[in-house]
Amino acid sequence: MNRTRWGSDAGFSLMELLVATGVLLAVSGMVTSALLQMTSAQRTIANRTDMHSGVRSATELLQQEVGQAGRIALYPGTTLSAAAISGDPTAALTDASGVFVGELLVIGAKGTLSQEETIKVTAISGNTLTMNYITSNGVIGSGFHFPHEAGATVTAGGAFGSGVVPPNVTNGSTASRLKLYGDINGDGKMVYVEYFCDTTNHLLYRTMVDWKTATKPGVSPSDVLLDNVWPNPPQTTGGPNLPCFQYQMDPLSNTYVLDVAVTLTAQTQQIDPVTRKYQQETKALLNVSPRNTIGAWQAAGGNVNRVQPMPPSITNLLPSP
Repeated sequence: MNRTRWGSDAGFSLMELLVATGVLLAVSGMVTSALLQMTSAQRTIANRTDMHSGVRSATELLQQEVGQAGRIALYPGTTLSAAAISGDPTAALTDASGVFVGELLVIGAKGTLSQEETIKVTAISGNTLTMNYITSNGVIGSGFHFPHEAGATVTAGGAFGSGVVPPNVTNGSTASRLKLYGDINGDGKMVYVEYFCDTTNHLLYRTMVDWKTATKPGVSPSDVLLDNVWPNPPQTTGGPNLPCFQYQMDPLSNTYVLDVAVTLTAQTQQIDPVTRKYQQETKALLNVSPRNTIGAWQAAGGNVNRVQPMPPSITNLLPSP
C-alpha cells in the first residue's frame, strides 16, 4: 500500500513572517504615497481651476459689456401722439420718458407725403419736446414744410460717442475704474455700469444702475465680481505695475475710446499643497473693442447727426461716491 506523506503544519517561520510583513508594508507605503500625491495634485488642480474660472467669468462679462457700450435705445413703440409740421418748435410723443435733452431723434415717415427728419431735443416737458430741426431727406424751399402725422415713428439713431467714458473728460474712466453706459443688456433699457478694480482690498466690483438714477450708490459686498484680485506685475523691470484698465483713443480728435485693455491678476483662495505658497495668474485682454463707440467715431467723419451726446443724467453719475 502507498503511504501518503502529509506536509508539516508548523506554519511560517519567524523569518518568513518578517519578510512577508516587510513586503506588505513596502507595498502599502507605496500605494499610500501615491494616493497622497494624487490627493495633493487634485487639490492643486481644483485650487487653480477655481481661480481660472473666476477670472474667466469676469473677463468674459467685461468683454461683452464693453462691446455693447454706447448702444442707444428708445422705448419701443415711441411715436408722435399728434401731427407735427417740419419747423414746429414742439412735438408731442406717446412716451418721452426715454428721451434726454440734447438727444438727436429721427421722426420717421407715415404716409406718402411725410419725410424723415432729424431733430435735436432742447427741452422736455412731460411728453412734449421742444426741438430744433437739423436735417431732412428732402429739400426745403420757399416755405414748404413736411407733415408728420400722428403715429409717425420716433427713433434714436446712431450711438453714443462716449459709450466708454473717455479718461480725458471730467470724472472719466481711470486706470482702476472703467465707466460705460448704453443699452448694455440689449433689452432696450439703458444703464450705467462701472467696474472698480480695488487691488488694496483685493476685490473687483461691478455696479449697474438705471441711466436716470439720481445718485450713484457706493459699492457693497453684493457688487463683488471677483475676489483675491492683486496688483498686476510691472510692465518693465523696476517700472510701475500695469493698470487694470487702459484706453486707446482715436488718433485725430482724442475723443473716442477705440479699444480697452483689461489686465487682472488673481490669487488662489488656498495655499498650494505642493509649493506651500499662494498661486497667482495674470489674465490680459488687450483689444476689447466697443463697436458702437467705434461706429460713432466713423459716423463723425461724415454724419455728425448720428453721434449722440452724453446724457446729463450720465454726467451726474460719473463722480465717485
